[in-house]
Amino acid sequence: MPVHTLNAAEALSRLAEFDLIIDARTEDEHALDHVPGAVNWPTLNNEERITIGTLYKQVNPFEAKKRGAALSARNIAAHIEREVIDKPRTWKPLVYCWRGGNRSGALATILGAIGFHVTLVEGGYKAWRAALVESLPALAERLRYRIICGPTGSGKTRLLQALAAQGAQVLDLEALASHRSSVLGHIPGQPQPSQKRFDSLVWSALRGFDPARVVYVESESKKVGNLRVPDALIDAMRASPCIDLRLSDQERVALLLEDYDFFVKDPVSFCSRLEALTELRGKEVVSGWIEKVKNGQTPDVVLELLTRHYDPMYAQSIGRNFKQFPQALPCELRDRSAESLNAAALSLTASEAKT
Repeated sequence: MPVHTLNAAEALSRLAEFDLIIDARTEDEHALDHVPGAVNWPTLNNEERITIGTLYKQVNPFEAKKRGAALSARNIAAHIEREVIDKPRTWKPLVYCWRGGNRSGALATILGAIGFHVTLVEGGYKAWRAALVESLPALAERLRYRIICGPTGSGKTRLLQALAAQGAQVLDLEALASHRSSVLGHIPGQPQPSQKRFDSLVWSALRGFDPARVVYVESESKKVGNLRVPDALIDAMRASPCIDLRLSDQERVALLLEDYDFFVKDPVSFCSRLEALTELRGKEVVSGWIEKVKNGQTPDVVLELLTRHYDPMYAQSIGRNFKQFPQALPCELRDRSAESLNAAALSLTASEAKT
C-alpha cells in the first residue's frame, strides 16, 4: 500500500486520526523532544547514528549508506516483530524522523508494503516544531483563564491540584517544567525538560482544553526555572481576571517546610541554595540565614525569606504585570489542610458556573 504524506501543520490538527505516532529518530533525539504521545522506534540508535555519520564523513557516503541500510533493516525488523505482528490491516500509524525522511521513509516503506495505512510527516520533526511554535499563539488566545495569585507558600499549587481533582481545567506550568519557579525551586532528582519539550507539553495541554470552560493557572513569571513560558500565553494570563489566595504567615511557613522537606532533611543543600541570594540580599544577611539553618532554626529562616525576600518581590511583580489584580476575587484559606483547599476549590468552581 502506498505511503501517504501530510504537511506538519495538517498533522498537528489530525493526530487523533492515527492509531500510533512513531518517532524513528534516536533515543536521545526523542528524549530532547517529540510529538506528544509518540513512541520511539529508532531506525538507527544513538551509537549507530554516530558510527554511520563518522563513516559518511571519513570514508564516503556510499559505504555509509550500505552500512546504514543493514543496521536500519535489522532495527526495523525488530520493531515489527516486537510491536506489529498483532496489528490488524486497518492499523494507521503516523511516522516521522528529523527532517530528510530517510529513517522514517525506510520504516514507512516496509510498513506500507505489509499493507498498513502509513502516513509520513513532510519535513519531519523540524517542520513539526515550526508548525507547533506557529500554532501556539492561537491556542493560548482562544482560552479564558483565571489566575491564582498569592505570595510564596500561600498554597497556589495545592489549590490547582484541588481544582483539578474536582474536574476543573488546570494548567500546571510548574509541573510541566519540573520546577517550583523560584531561586529555591529546583526539585532534587528532577531535571527540567528542554525548552522544546516544555513548549510541546504546553501545546499539548492547551490543545486539550475546552474553550467554553475556564482554565485555572498560577501567576507565573516569564520563566519557570530555566524555561521560558510562550509569550502569547504569558500575555493572555497577564490580561486575565485574578484570584487573590491568602494564607497566614504561620501556615505558609509550615506549608513550605512540607513542600520543600528535602531542604529540611538536607540543610547543606539548603545553605548552598541560599548562597544564590547573596547578590540580592547581601553577604551579611545570607550568612545569618545559613548560620540559623546550621543551628536548626530553619522555620525562622523560611519566615524571614518570605517577609524580607519573596513577599516584596511578589508584590512588585503582581502589581506590575497582572492588570486585573486590583479587582482580584479574594480567596481566604483557613489553613493549609486538604479540607480547606477543597472548600476553596469548590467555592471557585461554583462561582465560575454562575458566570
